[in-house]
Amino acid sequence: MTDGTEQQGEQAENNNTYMRKIRSFVLREGRLTKGQQHALDTYWQDYGLTYQATPLALDSVFGRSNEKVLEIGFGMGKSLVEMAKAAPEKDFIGIEVHRPGVGACLSDAVNQQVKNLKVFEHDAVEILEHTIADNSLDTVQLFFPDPWHKKRHHKRRIVQAEFVQLLRRKLKPGGVFHMATDWENYAEHMLEVMQGASGFANMSADNSYVARPEHRPLTKFEQRGQRLGHGVWDLMFKKES
Repeated sequence: MTDGTEQQGEQAENNNTYMRKIRSFVLREGRLTKGQQHALDTYWQDYGLTYQATPLALDSVFGRSNEKVLEIGFGMGKSLVEMAKAAPEKDFIGIEVHRPGVGACLSDAVNQQVKNLKVFEHDAVEILEHTIADNSLDTVQLFFPDPWHKKRHHKRRIVQAEFVQLLRRKLKPGGVFHMATDWENYAEHMLEVMQGASGFANMSADNSYVARPEHRPLTKFEQRGQRLGHGVWDLMFKKES
């Protein structure tokens, strides 16, 4: 029993190390505009959250006990701000590693007078592992992540079995993991990973993809893709146990 327990512990540690070492992103330090720098300097104290090694009390952060929606990799933040503005009864948390996107998101949130939004500028895996408490999220969103389309780079894709089980811990019972991608191969990969993930049920009637829900904004990027005949695939899985 002792040997088996030790082996399981070592395996879990190795899995966590694997997720930390193999990044799903490349940190490109783009140049900040004056507006983005101003937003970071001026509005971070109102909208920014700092990574910490212990769970954050999200209800205290927002001053209320409402549904919590976390988005991983919000880019420039336009759709995240739009969703937060459209659903003031929910609290939104965004994670992004690129400073220009964080600055743009803060600026847009202020311009749109959005109050139910907080953002992290940090690695999402580390935040989920340490800063987000278990069973605290109602929804996790992952929209158009880097597909790492070359086969030798598939190991960098964020949707992997270990990552999905990390999300499962953070979601409340009945919570939803919502993904979207415009790369068919990545959609197939996501579906395969999720179909093999314990504790989740596909919300699609035919156990495949779902139609884009109204709460996910249709981006200009998607509209252009539709005109060119490109596909977009949404997947929604509910935590059952």
